[in-house]
Amino acid sequence: MNLNIALLPGDGVGEEVTRQAVKCIRAACRRFHHSPTFTRGLVGGAAIDATSNPYPPETHQLCLAADAILFGAIGSPRHDNAPVRPEQGLLDMRRRLGLYANIRPVTPFPSLLHRSPLRPEIIEGTDILFIRELTGGIYFGQPRGRSEDGNTAFDACVYTRQEIHRVCTLAFERALERQRRLTVVDKANVLATSRLWRETVRDMTPSYPTVTVDYMYVDNAAMQIIRDPSAFDVIVTENMFGDILTDEASVIAGSLGLLPSASTGLHTPLFEPIHGSYPQAAGRDVANPLASILSAAMMFEIAFSLPAEGAAIRRAVEETLAAGVMTEDLRDASSSPPPVGTEEMGDRVAARI
Repeated sequence: MNLNIALLPGDGVGEEVTRQAVKCIRAACRRFHHSPTFTRGLVGGAAIDATSNPYPPETHQLCLAADAILFGAIGSPRHDNAPVRPEQGLLDMRRRLGLYANIRPVTPFPSLLHRSPLRPEIIEGTDILFIRELTGGIYFGQPRGRSEDGNTAFDACVYTRQEIHRVCTLAFERALERQRRLTVVDKANVLATSRLWRETVRDMTPSYPTVTVDYMYVDNAAMQIIRDPSAFDVIVTENMFGDILTDEASVIAGSLGLLPSASTGLHTPLFEPIHGSYPQAAGRDVANPLASILSAAMMFEIAFSLPAEGAAIRRAVEETLAAGVMTEDLRDASSSPPPVGTEEMGDRVAARI
């Protein structure tokens, strides 16, 4: 099978971690007899430096022509106070590609249960799938801005019933494939948009009679995810709540460097680690590439319908960790061998594939 992949490393450690994911994709393709083609594009701060646009037209056309997008990270301190920020490129990419659903699995590896700040008996057995709405809500709502005197700022949180329905359809379908439990996270006691979320899901529920649906306020969900994470199956929520809760849930796995994600919707699906660009680590060979490698596993499964290839990558990651191979963020200084660098971790996983 020919795999046409747009490669967007982005900023910071994005270049380093995606390079390891590419190694593992090539290893899986050799094993399963596929032919990958990678075409590079600019996005974020790198694109601003080259074109003054964080998501230039050439990159958009590259993404539309690809079967899948492997993305690194966005964010650069050089552009923090600039009129155009790198993060605008990611938002623009999501909007123009219609990537309305972000899929984030949280499943701790058995060999790393001790790395979580939570007790192993609390997180053991955790298998949560977060479905985050990605192109609506307060990150995209209008109007937004500042008052003329600069002393007041405002952002609008806007959702339509259609936006809620399409992402919740995906959540219901994923729940049917799993334990048939769906938790809707909102703030319906305060927010009108959250009340529309509840109304929409309640109207959809009769179409999924075998799925158990419950509703939870976001503040309670933040507590329950830490108190009893194994109680959850599929969680669906709006854009900002999903952004916050999935980062919180990263402590269950032990590190942000372990969590992959997929963004799907109207056009080419995108696969990325959930961590940021980590600029202070860029070029130092210390970033954990496993989230990017695991995002590549999701790419095989979702974009190409090749579950065996995705499973082979995931198994290689698990075996590498079980063998005690750790990057700096995972290492227990009191007992572990010296950490490996970004490149060596990629080499070890690729070799096991």
